[in-house]
Amino acid sequence: MKELIIIGAGPAGLSAAIYGLRSGLDLVLVERLAPGGQVMSTYEVENYPGFVEPVAGWELMSRMENQARRLGAEIVSGDVVSINRNTGGSLALAMVDGSTMEAKTVIAATGASYRRLKVPGEVEHIGHGVSYCATCDGAFFKDRVCAVVGGGDTALEEAHFLTRFASKVYLIHRRNSLRGAKILQDRIFANDKIEPLYDTIVESIGGGTKVENLALKNMKTEKQYKLDVEGVFIFVGFVANSAYLPAEILDENCEVITDIAMKTNIPGLFGAGDLRSGSKRQIVMAAAEGATAALEAYEYILRLT
Repeated sequence: MKELIIIGAGPAGLSAAIYGLRSGLDLVLVERLAPGGQVMSTYEVENYPGFVEPVAGWELMSRMENQARRLGAEIVSGDVVSINRNTGGSLALAMVDGSTMEAKTVIAATGASYRRLKVPGEVEHIGHGVSYCATCDGAFFKDRVCAVVGGGDTALEEAHFLTRFASKVYLIHRRNSLRGAKILQDRIFANDKIEPLYDTIVESIGGGTKVENLALKNMKTEKQYKLDVEGVFIFVGFVANSAYLPAEILDENCEVITDIAMKTNIPGLFGAGDLRSGSKRQIVMAAAEGATAALEAYEYILRLT
């Protein structure tokens, strides 16, 4: 029986571990893949306090992980498939390998995954021209024409990064203006390699063994046409990684409902980071929520004694 199990070792999970360990809790982090989360694929982070110059995503998360490990964090590999509350009040985690884990408190911090367009040709071309990470795959498109789909911060950051390799980048957005931060928009407009296409949606992704074109539609004029590209990078939002959580703590978007103290309506179960309903999906916010959840878990355990 652990006092605290943290599911997910991204910014929220690692911060929760740091605060939990400093509170003296007997805890373990369960991570399905590798510590770091989505930030590991971020080229540069320039809005995390304490870094005068931009810091690589992998470096920031490596520092968080090393800090947690220095304090004694145990990080184990595992995939949680469900959580249930026992009659005695503890929380039981069922693992994909058939094993179980048990704790007095649990913090769900498994983040979110990139949302797909759900258009014909998308799934068939994943890894063959369709990508959800320009930082990961941009180098494969040197001197080629690419498209980025989306208008938020992530889309703008990745489009700008992609110009390091691609000869031209079309920025396709379904609205008539971009939604990203002004500093990111300024970079887009100042880059001759980037051409925004507003009021436009992707209807399908075409090609044989690799991406060759996009079927587009202008929402205002209803004009339909094809755009020749060899790569398409999709950034149209996120889907919470919450399938293992009880339905009673999820909203209509399957995001975790918590109060300001990160508590769900199941005693002892907390949510933190990008899977929370209303999350702004910012690293510093996820870290703060993880810290809050750990301190609340500590207070919860004190009340049990």
